[in-house]
Amino acid sequence: MTDIGVSAFHRADNTLAGFILSGRWPHSTREWTQFLAVAVRIAARPGYLPTTSGFHAADVLPEDPAPDVVGLVTCSGPIIGAGAPGPGALSDPQPTALVVLHPPSETVPSTPECVGVASGAVLLPGVPHLGLDHRAAWVEAEADGTVTKLLSRVGVDPREDPDIAVLATLCAA
Repeated sequence: MTDIGVSAFHRADNTLAGFILSGRWPHSTREWTQFLAVAVRIAARPGYLPTTSGFHAADVLPEDPAPDVVGLVTCSGPIIGAGAPGPGALSDPQPTALVVLHPPSETVPSTPECVGVASGAVLLPGVPHLGLDHRAAWVEAEADGTVTKLLSRVGVDPREDPDIAVLATLCAA
């Protein structure tokens, strides 16, 4: 099976704008959790992610893509404040994955001895009334790349976690 490549791309001010995926899209909760671990490690770099931001998977290609590029996970904007997407903003078409990333300045580590921890969550929206459960994962990582927390679940109720609730609101029709 082809590997999944992840490359971050940034804006002119060197802040995180999203990720280029190559090879193939992640197919499972496990693979999206691995993507999230990479994304959170990148978000842990000081100054790279100025505020908590949402991202969504899109079958859009960058200009002049490499032959194996399959799509982008692009920044939808900050979660709150000016430029934040409103409820339902990402409902048409509904993305296969939504991600929230928190920079170290907005993350309280789950383990007190950790310093400079960024965190994030990924929601893989399902259709519960058809038996397709929502899936999600959560990751915390330090700037040196150390993952300090990794959790994934199937059958997630968006009301149980604030990050997942926000992501579900963005893609609710």
